[in-house]
Amino acid sequence: MRRFVSAVAALTLLSAQPVLAQRQCSSVSDQSAFEVQALRSQLMVLATGCHDDEKYNAFMRRYQADLQANERSINAYFQHRYGKAAQVEHDRFVTDLANAISRQGSDLGGDFCPRNGLIFNEVLALESAAQLTEFAAGKNLVPGSVEICTPMPSSATAARKMTSKKK
Repeated sequence: MRRFVSAVAALTLLSAQPVLAQRQCSSVSDQSAFEVQALRSQLMVLATGCHDDEKYNAFMRRYQADLQANERSINAYFQHRYGKAAQVEHDRFVTDLANAISRQGSDLGGDFCPRNGLIFNEVLALESAAQLTEFAAGKNLVPGSVEICTPMPSSATAARKMTSKKK
């Protein structure tokens, strides 16, 4: 019986591993950039849906330099992954992220604002901008329906190989 339970537990862990792998980036800096982007999107959806524009603006002002640096990291990621299609893919990602977070809000209905509104107070209470990435990681805000750090598309890989051969 123990072997059976151990086998079932091992199979469960192995079957769950691909789901976890999709949500993790090979680079810690890429993972952090996507988590901060998810935090920013969460706060934007809260500001829009819960009429917390003042708190959102305070967040944006306080972390402006860090958010701009994060945006540059995200841009570099998409540029590396998609080349000429980087902006389209980046825009698609940001839209998918915001839509997924909005759907989560719709699913919560009237509980969305009270349940999630305190995140503004938490993020604005951080002692320094250096804590922002750790805070974002701890909130686990990237929806499961949004893919991050996906493998490079084969067409982009082939294009990069062709470009490097020409050099």
